[in-house]
Amino acid sequence: MAEISAGKRIWGWYFFDWASQPYSTLLITFTFGPYVASVLQDGSRAQAAWGFGIGAAGVVMAVLAPVLGAIADRTARRLPFIWLFSAFYVVGSAMLWFAAPDDFNLINTMFFFGLGMVGMELATIFTNSMLPDLGPPEKTGRISGNGWAFGYSGGLIALVIMLLFFMEDEATGRTMIGLTLPFGLDAAAREGTRFVGPFTAIWYVVFIVPFFLWVREPRATRKISGADIKGALADLATSLRTLPQRPSLFAYLGSSMLYRDGLNGAYAFGTIFAAGVLDWTVVQTGTFGILAIIAGAVCALIGGRADDRFGPKPVIIAAVLTLSLAVIACLFITRDQVFGIPVVPGSSLPDIAFYGIGVMIGAGGGVLQSASRTMMVRQADPERMTEAFGLYGLAGKATSFLAPLSIGAVTALTGSQQLGITPLIFLFALALFLLRYVRTDGDRAA
Repeated sequence: MAEISAGKRIWGWYFFDWASQPYSTLLITFTFGPYVASVLQDGSRAQAAWGFGIGAAGVVMAVLAPVLGAIADRTARRLPFIWLFSAFYVVGSAMLWFAAPDDFNLINTMFFFGLGMVGMELATIFTNSMLPDLGPPEKTGRISGNGWAFGYSGGLIALVIMLLFFMEDEATGRTMIGLTLPFGLDAAAREGTRFVGPFTAIWYVVFIVPFFLWVREPRATRKISGADIKGALADLATSLRTLPQRPSLFAYLGSSMLYRDGLNGAYAFGTIFAAGVLDWTVVQTGTFGILAIIAGAVCALIGGRADDRFGPKPVIIAAVLTLSLAVIACLFITRDQVFGIPVVPGSSLPDIAFYGIGVMIGAGGGVLQSASRTMMVRQADPERMTEAFGLYGLAGKATSFLAPLSIGAVTALTGSQQLGITPLIFLFALALFLLRYVRTDGDRAA
């Protein structure tokens, strides 16, 4: 078999981001979440249900991530896990087709949504752990940034396709450019919008092919045994027990746990917030998504280069501050006023202001996610990289219920979507405090 070049391997790795990004772009953020809100016809109830559903999926990921990472390091096998969780991704997203408005089952819908989300997140742990093998350390930031930008581009194209050809306007039954739905889809049953589930699954199946063709690992000579699992659990227990002895890694896992939870909350609830507070249509939500994704792609490229030049820590701080300002700005925008200034009925100023917030969330999110995985590479033991990203996954999910559940609880208690998002501000503030104790080159720099 012909040798696979380093360039092909990097591009294959990029294609995982391209293939998997629509789950975040279409299902979590810009399409399916607002669809659930429109079906339930109650923004606060939808926001609370979404929070509880995502929180439950986060608990599952928190339990599995470090264990599976430790097993992968001990057996030097990551691809079988990526195959397994790819199946979760495809099945979970495809089944969302059955979330019909006239027979909507919230429990079933959130179960399959959670299954696909678990698949996406756990597969990402194993692909992220491959990052330090793709190039020299001085280019890690750029490779990571390029990967995020490429993934965002895939998400943008997927969103545009959905907007132009499938997502129907509830009033006219036609798409954003006035087309009737293809394939005989029924606009009255919201089949165009519900097609986002199967579309996301098909997109992944098609575009994950370069990853599996060009990203290889040594051929396994044996199957994973019970001894491997027992040994991996022992390794993991040792790593967890000795974490306080590695203060930079310990602080970074705590900080990233908080700011990634806040970022996921901003992504997941931004469009639900706009749908409830500003009464946005699907088209307006899609426009918000396009602007956020473009900002994320451009800033991920820029951030990757800044990462290589200045290190990931200042890049992460700038991104967290940007996201904090975006959430604070949300509190001062309603249909009646923008930052305390009253607006006339029918004014587009609140919409324009919230589009600006979308740009801030996209820019901050793109930079933050790219720089975070390069920071993790710097903090980790090179010999136990997958376990480290498993711990990173644990940190990201151990409290992943905090943002969605606290948003759900505050929203339910106050009946206000604006007050409901205030927990995100506190998460970002605590994350910035912990970053003070993180060394760019980890504990080995001490």
